[in-house]
Amino acid sequence: MSQRQTVIRSLHDLGLAAWFGGTLMGAVGLNGATAKAKDPTERLRLSSIGWGRWTPVQGLALAAHGIGGLGLILGNKGRLAVQGEARTNTVVKLGLTVVAGAASVYSGFLGTRIAKHADEGAEGVTEPGVTSSPALASAQRQQKVLQWTLPLLTGVLVVLAAQQGEQQRPVSGFFNKAFEAIRGH
Repeated sequence: MSQRQTVIRSLHDLGLAAWFGGTLMGAVGLNGATAKAKDPTERLRLSSIGWGRWTPVQGLALAAHGIGGLGLILGNKGRLAVQGEARTNTVVKLGLTVVAGAASVYSGFLGTRIAKHADEGAEGVTEPGVTSSPALASAQRQQKVLQWTLPLLTGVLVVLAAQQGEQQRPVSGFFNKAFEAIRGH
């Protein structure tokens, strides 16, 4: 008998979708658009406002993904105990989730530092200008790396989640019967 995990899986997937989409849209859309502002001080100010408005949504997305992921692990502990490939995927995905979560928090910290220096102006959100202090330039260089690292990490998490879904598909023939026997069904 199969157990449905629709709510847990939805929390996991919707949280991850918002996390991935928000980071990608922020890097391409928000940072790209605000870099076109004519006034160099407006570039950082507008970007900081946009990211500040997104931060609570991203926090909810990370929480939903985390709760959903934990629920999926607990709901599939029997399968994870006997299916090595699923266990490996889960361990890798959990590790990457922790790294991506830490990177998101650090990116938020850098965003706060950048916002405090908005009046200095810059070439772009992640590109220092001639009037940028060393503190601002350092935060911008780090943020430039993170703005592309986060969509990459969360994109890999999307792929690993898809792989997990494939791993739950029934196997055919002899192996299906053997797997069911191991599970006790």
